[in-house]
Amino acid sequence: MLRVVNNPPNPWQKRSILWDEEAPALNLEVYEERARSLLSANESPDLCFRWSANIYRGCYHGCAYCYARRSHQYLDWGAGTDFERRIVIKRNAPQLLHQHFMKSSWRGDAVLFSGNTDAYQPLEASYELTRQCLETCLRFRNPISIITKGAVIRRDIELLQTLHQQASVYVVVSIPFADDAMARRIEPYTPPSSRRFETLRMLSQAGIPTGISLAPMIPGLNDADAPALLEQARDAGAEFAFVTLVRLSDEVREVFFERLTEHYPDRVDKVRHALMEMREGKLSNGQFHQRMQGKGKRWDMAMQLFHRSAKRLGLNQRPMTPRPHTFQRPEEQLMIFQRARLDAEKGDC
Repeated sequence: MLRVVNNPPNPWQKRSILWDEEAPALNLEVYEERARSLLSANESPDLCFRWSANIYRGCYHGCAYCYARRSHQYLDWGAGTDFERRIVIKRNAPQLLHQHFMKSSWRGDAVLFSGNTDAYQPLEASYELTRQCLETCLRFRNPISIITKGAVIRRDIELLQTLHQQASVYVVVSIPFADDAMARRIEPYTPPSSRRFETLRMLSQAGIPTGISLAPMIPGLNDADAPALLEQARDAGAEFAFVTLVRLSDEVREVFFERLTEHYPDRVDKVRHALMEMREGKLSNGQFHQRMQGKGKRWDMAMQLFHRSAKRLGLNQRPMTPRPHTFQRPEEQLMIFQRARLDAEKGDC
């Protein structure tokens, strides 16, 4: 699908382009790279994961609020249309993951797919890089977690079942809007919210532990959706839920408010005021987790609504901890098999 080129100024570039006439359209452009690394270590105590694997850079989903938009500027591209239509794939991601697991320093910690951009965006349907990485995790019995909006994950349900039996898996489906129409305007190329609930149900019925992420919560836009979202998630089999406040860097803020002004002009001032109240007079203070934000009555009310609804519905508000000590390198698995066979042969004697 064509998008008209529209990017906020890149602070890393000395010059920016201004179109004298209508900006040209940009088709989807896919760039394959042979990356040097795949896993990223998280040092922040406010995030519930240590290791994440990011296979794709940029995201076709085009969510207006996405904090990952800013990272596209390090490629000398823009945080707007470029982020949505210039996608870089790590073609050697499965090989990199295998190499990392073979290191003697690796202890089998859980890996999150993905901490930055969606591992199940539409390109995954053809490239199957996330699937190949999951197959690598299965060979090593390494636990994983997934956060996604994508319906492509349905293709891998049987693989996730097997991986959960031999290591552990939990899947979080991100659904911040109860209304399909609002989701379409703010997250234009994601599956509708109703379809994401169907995905959540399919995963849960397959015995895969699931949760819902109300991320981001945007005060004045979707904070009142929490009870309806949590109830639908419970009915779809979700076991836990969490919420994070929207985080808007300078470039992301420009994309977000442009989209908000286009579709919900009557809510712009309301959202802006609520964000500034929560963050002590600033639209963004660069901090991520809700417990680190500024104070504000609207945030307190929103969190009370979330926690009370989650408690009423029996949703544990923290993701479950993966089973420990499942990790085994393939040669170790072979040795265990050989020892078992020798013990069986001795028993026959």
